[in-house]
Amino acid sequence: MRHLGLLIFLMLLPLCLLAQEGKILMIIAPEGFRDEELQVPKALFEAKGWEVDVASKTTREARGMLGLKVKPDLNLEAVDLSRYSAVVFVGGVGAQLYFSDPQALHIAREAYRKGKIVGAICLAPGILARAGVLRGKKATVWPSEAETLRKTGATYTGKAVEVDGSI
Repeated sequence: MRHLGLLIFLMLLPLCLLAQEGKILMIIAPEGFRDEELQVPKALFEAKGWEVDVASKTTREARGMLGLKVKPDLNLEAVDLSRYSAVVFVGGVGAQLYFSDPQALHIAREAYRKGKIVGAICLAPGILARAGVLRGKKATVWPSEAETLRKTGATYTGKAVEVDGSI
């Protein structure tokens, strides 16, 4: 667990350094998000003084893979990207729900197009790949999604953490 927390911290450190003001949006699946991939970054962001909103497909209570229950602040339909400096897609098996979700893909595309910082953890880079924002970028993902990154034009590195521009 200590190593996982460190990896998450290292992945998010560039986001912390780049997102100097504004709010951060964290997007979780309604079922099956990875608990610590929400808890650790959220605590880090809040400790650095950023306000964090959690969004999901609905505002009903979401449940993590390890049992964490979270009441999202808003649903994906209500997201106004002008309010956020960064968007982070949280991983876990539930992230696959967003691989074909038009609203999640739209948020990823628009956040990138508007120059926001965009992050994704674990399986969630598969969302960014399917949204088309990883084309020509170095990226990493849980190994089961590596081929998706390659097929959508990303350079899969297999590293624990990858940063390329604002992603």
